[in-house]
Amino acid sequence: MNPSERRAALPQEPTQYLTFMLAGEAFALGILAIKEIIEYHSLTTVPMMPECVRGVINLRGAVVPVMDLQARFGRPPSPVSKRTCIVIVEVAAQHAQQDRQVIGVVVDAVNEVLEIPPADIEPAPAFGARIRTDFIHGMGKVRGKFVILLDVDRVLSVDDIESLGRLPADALAEAA
Repeated sequence: MNPSERRAALPQEPTQYLTFMLAGEAFALGILAIKEIIEYHSLTTVPMMPECVRGVINLRGAVVPVMDLQARFGRPPSPVSKRTCIVIVEVAAQHAQQDRQVIGVVVDAVNEVLEIPPADIEPAPAFGARIRTDFIHGMGKVRGKFVILLDVDRVLSVDDIESLGRLPADALAEAA
């Protein structure tokens, strides 16, 4: 997709984004994908999961896989601190049985919800980003700095969701 096509694909009305930190860098997710933000606690590790999957949590009786975005970006996993949170998001699923999949995402700290008008969103750079460019929805200009706007459906891709959906039965029973 060329830059003008990517710009045309960006939202035309101001959109709200939740901004958060990962290893000192500012990222954001569209607020419509976010269900809630919870404290980082009591993860159950699941054997034989990809390194970017920290484990699962019990969220009101539902088993929710938790992904470490740092590890997903091919970086060392995020260290846990007092400000570490799990952002619960809904992403598109390609399964016949469901339209959406709920996944937790580990972030170093949540900052704020910002409204970013389309005029302040630039297309993702073609190269030079420290994460895969297909993970980037755009670059939001906020207070003279760029915030990386993530494409949640790409970062938490269908392939990953399908592997998360096949968690071992013992791990699911233990987490519930």
